[in-house]
Amino acid sequence: MTTHPAPDETTHGIAVSPLLTCRPDKQRWYGADTYYQESYGQLAALTGDVAGFAHRHAAVLLKPDAVVARKLEAAVQWLTEQGFRIVGAAVTRLTRTMIRSLWYFQWNLATPYRRRLAALFLEDADALVLLVRPTDAPAVPASVDLTRLKGPTDPDARRPGQLRHRLGRYSYLLNLVHTPDEPADVLRELAVHFDDAARERLFRSALAGEDRTADALRLADELCTATEPRDLDFAPAAERLRDAVTRHPGIDPAADPRVLLEKAWELGIVLDPWDTVIVGSKVLPMREPGRTPVLDGADVDAWRLHLDALRVASA
Repeated sequence: MTTHPAPDETTHGIAVSPLLTCRPDKQRWYGADTYYQESYGQLAALTGDVAGFAHRHAAVLLKPDAVVARKLEAAVQWLTEQGFRIVGAAVTRLTRTMIRSLWYFQWNLATPYRRRLAALFLEDADALVLLVRPTDAPAVPASVDLTRLKGPTDPDARRPGQLRHRLGRYSYLLNLVHTPDEPADVLRELAVHFDDAARERLFRSALAGEDRTADALRLADELCTATEPRDLDFAPAAERLRDAVTRHPGIDPAADPRVLLEKAWELGIVLDPWDTVIVGSKVLPMREPGRTPVLDGADVDAWRLHLDALRVASA
């Protein structure tokens, strides 16, 4: 089997500072990544301290499921309670290409079911990106600390106080919010979402340090006005799906939801997209067993060790 080594920054891209990621493999891949290069170059033209900016700022993507579930204001309130100031806000549209670009280095874990369901709901409505800065400088990058506070993907592992717990424990896929893991991810993902002009507005807004909470709430209101609210709870969605599928002859009304969903797909039965996602994300496998992501983030403990090692090396 042919293997493909990570790019060499000296021939394929730019240097990525160890202050932006604690993973050497991510340093090499991101140095050759066009999104990272675009965002880094643009920010470098605006400030001489790219690493400092990326350490001080984190990003939050409030996904279409957060929009239809009417959880945007709750997310803004939670950020304020946790000591994060919103310094930039903008609307994004998660197209098929953008979805794959955002999670390019982790999407190898996704099952075909997960890809199919993601296409149904992520593209259904616009989403909201918030650029935030903690009031007090954390011991680790803001993105790392916010990812810890956000809570895990697994709904059963979320705990009170975490953002994903506050917004609702629906399913592995319907987790309502995403945060870039590390400073390098913040830069890369902003370039995935926005063109040069929109990204510059966000960078300048953040550099000015002004509170943009009012902008965030205004955009949240506009997004909610443009979309119908949806109940994301499993039981009523499963009953609606069962009713839609068993109207067709030859389908056992007592079949479990997974059988009903797969039968509907086999027969080409048109289903409500949100009910399909709500049910499918509960009863279908979302992650391929035995696989690991091509690139992953690093938790608070790993970053503390990493920063300690950098201090020793520079002493």
